[in-house]
Amino acid sequence: MSDDNKPRSNRRSTSLLANDRTLVIDYKNPQLLKSFLTDRGKIVPARISGVSARQQRQITRAVKRARMLALIPYTVQ
Repeated sequence: MSDDNKPRSNRRSTSLLANDRTLVIDYKNPQLLKSFLTDRGKIVPARISGVSARQQRQITRAVKRARMLALIPYTVQ
């Protein structure tokens, strides 16, 4: 049996940012940024997190800045 016959859900996941308009993506907020990282420290793709392309670019930029300032680790030990 192939994987093509599996039913797919058409429902998009809603993001944390879409629900709360007051949240601002900023590198100085590591608690918010950690919600967009996997347990291994990788940035979650937009198709999984449900954010827009613009928000995904802002998240990526903020995570990379926070990593440079050692607010978020690059990898998990």
